[in-house]
Formats: sequence, C-alpha cells, structure tokens
Amino acid sequence: MKAPVDIVVTGAAGQISYSLLFRLAAGELLGADQPIVLRLLEITPALPALRGVVMELNDCAYPLLHKIVVTDQPRIAFAGVDYAFLVGAKPRNQGMLRSDLLQQNAEIFAVQGKALNEVANRNVKVLVTGNPANTNALIAIKNAPDLAPDCFAAMTMLDHTRAVSLLAGKCGVSTTDIKNVTVWGNHSCTQYPDLHHARVKGAEALSLVENDWFVNEFIPTVQYRGAEIIKARGQSSAASAANAAIAHMRTIVHGTADGDWVSMAVASDGSYGIAEGLVFSFPVTVAAGRINIVKGLDINDFSLQRLRNNETELQEEREAIRYLL
Repeated sequence: MKAPVDIVVTGAAGQISYSLLFRLAAGELLGADQPIVLRLLEITPALPALRGVVMELNDCAYPLLHKIVVTDQPRIAFAGVDYAFLVGAKPRNQGMLRSDLLQQNAEIFAVQGKALNEVANRNVKVLVTGNPANTNALIAIKNAPDLAPDCFAAMTMLDHTRAVSLLAGKCGVSTTDIKNVTVWGNHSCTQYPDLHHARVKGAEALSLVENDWFVNEFIPTVQYRGAEIIKARGQSSAASAANAAIAHMRTIVHGTADGDWVSMAVASDGSYGIAEGLVFSFPVTVAAGRINIVKGLDINDFSLQRLRNNETELQEEREAIRYLL
C-alpha cells in the first residue's frame, strides 16, 4: 500500500466541494491504488454542515480514504498538504459585481497564502477556484513568498471545457476530436476564448465555422455561461466546476496529451507582452508536473486587443487589493 497523499479542500461544506469530495475519495484524481487523506477547511459556522458531509463520505466506505481531518484553522488544514483545492469563497449571486466579490474574498486568500507558506509541502500544487480566481491566486502567491509561484494556478479549465463542448457541438464531432482551444486572460466576462489555433479532426477550426458564429455566438456564450447558469438555476456552477477542478489537477498529475494544450491561469512570465506577475490564462502544456506556457503563437490584431483588455482588467483588480500583496 502506498503512503497516503494529503489533499485539502477549502469551503468543504459548499456546493462545489460536495460534487468534488466524493470523486476525490473514489480515486478520480490520483488513481485506484493511491490512498488519500482529505483535509477539510470550513468557517466555524459551517462545521456542523461539514460533519454531515463527513458522515456521507464515511458511509461510502471508500477503500482509498485513509483519514479525514475537519478544521476551521488554515494551518491545521494545510499541514504537509500535497494538493490544495481553494474552493472556499463567497459565491457570486445574481446581480453581484466582481468588485464586490473581490473585496469580500481577498482577505480569505491572504490568510490561506500565509498558512500554505508556513506549513504546506514545498512542492504543493494549488488550484484557486474561488472567484475572482485570478486575483485571488495572485494574493495567495504574494502571501506565500517561500513557495514558487508556479505552485499556484487559477482555474480556467471550466471555460476551456465550455469552449471545447461548444465547438464540438457546432461541428457535430466528439469533444475528443477538438485540440488547441485556448482561453486567454481573466476568469470573467472579459476572457477571450480563442479558436485561431484550434483544430477539429486536424482541420483548422475557423475554416469549419462562420466568422459571425465565432465572434457573435461562440465568444459571448463562453464568456457569459456562468451568468446564464445562475439565471437558470438560481445558483452558480457546481458540478461542472468540480469536474473542471479535477480535470485541471489531473492534468498536473498526468500531463497534457501530445499535440494538445489546455488553458490555465498562471503567473505571467511576460509571454505575449502580458505584464509579468499577473495571473493570466494562457495555453499551457504540462509534463512531469511542470506547467509550460505555449510560446510563439501568432496573435492577430483581433486577438491582441482582447488580450490587452484582460491585462487591463487584471491590473485594475490588482490595484484594488494592493494592500494585501
């Protein structure tokens, strides 16, 4: 039997975590031969609800679930952790502005960044899901100076899979026939889902779809999908967000497929002229746990303007929370 791997999930009594925890315990991230310890962090008032979730996890009798730690203390939750899903944040409700989310959630990620810095495994892989995810990831990075910035990423995998699904539906093919879709920038309605390098069964995607569909249907559908789900069900994405979180972290573990890439929001190294340090979504490949931004793609004026719009938005968000950096 392998030694257990520690996985922390914050906001563990929330909707996304409810969809995430049972899949982690079943081995969907690390495989059917890897025991895990689930370290579950919640705010104090939510601990009774979390105990109910723990009862359900125990009732499933998962053979891989070695131990569950429940706490409201970040330093206990993050102690020696190998993988961190930072899900806990105030959710966006209908009519709420991103600026409201930014101010309400920023302090959470400063505290968690400091705790990760103090007690986590030095090679911890951290995925920030709580919104505004890019800037929350930046806050965590800046508050964890002893951890490498490439330990952290913000999730644009959900935007990526939304884009892949939409293109596959338009072309009448399987999602496995789609490669090299990119979501650039911020996990917000400014994000830029890009098909200029995408391929469908080897053919250039933009040769198979109308430009009007790409500009006026595909892009805004991906950008506003989260808001549409809130409008339809009265709550933000949960199951699809949990699925994307597992897909993101599984890519860290197993790498990207040959000839393909995914979208992840990582600390910019200046690629494509994006200011260094901003947490910005790029096309990336992953090998041996290392995230590499795809270099040298041709970016036309249409795309470049959208990259710049995202850069500006992220710079404005950074200024709003500079006191926490």
